[in-house]
Amino acid sequence: MKSRRHAPATGAPLELGEFLCFAVYSAGHAFNRVYQPLLRELGLTYPQFIALVLLWQADGQTVGELGQKLFLQSNTLTPMLKRLEALGYIRRSRDSADERQVRIHLTEAGRRLHLRASDIVRSVRNATGLQEKQVRQLTREVDALRKALESQHSR
Repeated sequence: MKSRRHAPATGAPLELGEFLCFAVYSAGHAFNRVYQPLLRELGLTYPQFIALVLLWQADGQTVGELGQKLFLQSNTLTPMLKRLEALGYIRRSRDSADERQVRIHLTEAGRRLHLRASDIVRSVRNATGLQEKQVRQLTREVDALRKALESQHSR
């Protein structure tokens, strides 16, 4: 009797190179390897960096608003924001209209960091070897993929 414990029901062997999830996962690691030395100069991690990017777009957001945009729960986001505050890049304060809300504001040091961050983004984009149009297209496709997966999860 032949063992079938390693073959899927279709009989086709599993090939890791054909897994979209692995391609995205390994690309994420490759991005981190490019970002890490650039962000180290600023004393930032990638999640801290993208939180600052959102604040550069719109200062004064609530913790909840940032969490939604970053796909992070407050129990993950709050310690990260405390570290950014300790670095002197942000300050947290209670919303005067709703004490339950905590608003995040850039400090002057946090605002000055924006210019250096633009250089980092440019360096990473150059490292991809992609043209601007390709970057926009791939970003749209990956966003659509995330949304499709999220809709499956919410069912």
